[in-house]
Amino acid sequence: MEKIVTQKNPRVAVIGAGYWGKNLVRNFHELGALGWVCDSNNEILRRMREEFNVEIVSDVSALLGNESVDAVIIAAPAAQHFELAKNALLAGKDVFVEKPLALHATEGQELVDLARDHGKILMAGHILQYHPAIAAVRDLIEKGELGKIHYLYSSRLNLGKLRTEENILWSFAPHDIAAILYLLGEEPVSVSAQGGSYLNPPLLDTTLSTLEFGSGAKGHIFVSWLHPFKEQKLTVVGSQKMVVFDDTLKTGKLMAYCHSVNWRDGKPVAEKDTGHEIAIGAQEPLRLECEHFLECVRTRRQPVTDGENALRVLRVLEACEASLLAKGASVPFAKPAPSYFAHSTALVDADCEIGEGTKIWHFTHIMSGSTLGKKCNLGQNVVISPGVRIGTNVKIQNNVSVYTGVELEDDVFCGPSMVFTNVINPRSHIIRRDEYRKTVVKRGASIGANSTVVCGVTIGRYALVAAGAVVTKDVPDYALVMGVPARQAGWVCYCGDRLPESSPSPVCSSCGKTYKVTDGQCHEVPQESSTDGRSRSAGHS
Repeated sequence: MEKIVTQKNPRVAVIGAGYWGKNLVRNFHELGALGWVCDSNNEILRRMREEFNVEIVSDVSALLGNESVDAVIIAAPAAQHFELAKNALLAGKDVFVEKPLALHATEGQELVDLARDHGKILMAGHILQYHPAIAAVRDLIEKGELGKIHYLYSSRLNLGKLRTEENILWSFAPHDIAAILYLLGEEPVSVSAQGGSYLNPPLLDTTLSTLEFGSGAKGHIFVSWLHPFKEQKLTVVGSQKMVVFDDTLKTGKLMAYCHSVNWRDGKPVAEKDTGHEIAIGAQEPLRLECEHFLECVRTRRQPVTDGENALRVLRVLEACEASLLAKGASVPFAKPAPSYFAHSTALVDADCEIGEGTKIWHFTHIMSGSTLGKKCNLGQNVVISPGVRIGTNVKIQNNVSVYTGVELEDDVFCGPSMVFTNVINPRSHIIRRDEYRKTVVKRGASIGANSTVVCGVTIGRYALVAAGAVVTKDVPDYALVMGVPARQAGWVCYCGDRLPESSPSPVCSSCGKTYKVTDGQCHEVPQESSTDGRSRSAGHS
């Protein structure tokens, strides 16, 4: 990925500084990013001001209207998450929302759409995905050290904190659902759930949910706020090894067991292993989560637990709710139909963002974390690398790889077999991911077939790179470049036709647009409408 220039921390406001919000206040304060705390409780606000010397606000509307606030952290009750996040996005703020993102998947989808349309960061507080133990378990799974995953069992139990605005499923289970989806890297094919209501019917105090996956794995999630002691465990059972993550322990949080089952005289006999501890980092998961949000705000990268990630969790929760209403019956988990087309041979990774009406053709791979706008068209054998951002109505022809570090703005055209690079001095035996250079292709530019764009350059708006050219330096707006290395050979119009070279104010013979060429730069001259309804160039008769 491209090398990012470190910028100062954004200034954030925390809305809700109670039970969990106070931990977010502490972390963002220690990170030097906290500017405001907003709460309806005056006593909480008084304590926050005394402890953190921070500006306190009781009016959310006034806070969101403050242009000095870069981002908002929402730790209010779950029933308020949707409205607060929606208003913050509409106010132009980046947003971090504690789990759950909302209480309905339709609301979650609306937040995801708002964040995308307004170019804002939307992140959900699924803290387990930032826990060093969960990272270590995922690494073991990906390396195959656990073998085939049979099942995962999580228990999140405690006595209190009891809630009245949401049941235990929505209060406790989002953590474990998010972790299981993250560890397996797939969504369930069906969901079932049972629960019990004892204190405040019909509000559920306990639920046991089962997620069935296409790989054959199962996830079992038991949550309760009516339990005699606190328990937060995740057990992963594989064909080769088992691991147990116990988050209540100070040491030995993550243990691995090489238990085996041997057959003797036709009967299975368990051979137990004493287990060994897996070393994990000592970083506070919440601190890592807060640091990640600030980094995403600075660099405009998509968070690991972005809105789409949170939306998948909401859909699983709603499927569990449907099973509870059906008295535990299994509910098929259907993915929403994508708003784009992908050929059956194309591969689209799970955490990509693809706009409505985009078409992805044969043997093309869209990799993790990439973003494609609406109405793009990607031909055969195209690769979009992690983190790449592509605008609206971009056309990429066959056999093109868009590597990490490349950004294509709206209406860009990439001809067949043209080449991008992202490292200036590649070596097979030296890893240079930290040396990727950013390449930007501005709006409306076209890059011809079999041409090469050397990394670190900017191709200007509506520029045209001729077929076979090798671009080694920046290309001005509307410039025509050709050759090896590419040199400017004139100017082109918005419509793509070559402009006359004899005049400092060339007029396109095809569409009639007028330009001004001064100091090696070409600018379109705005058009005015005449009294007879025809257009004319400003300043000309």
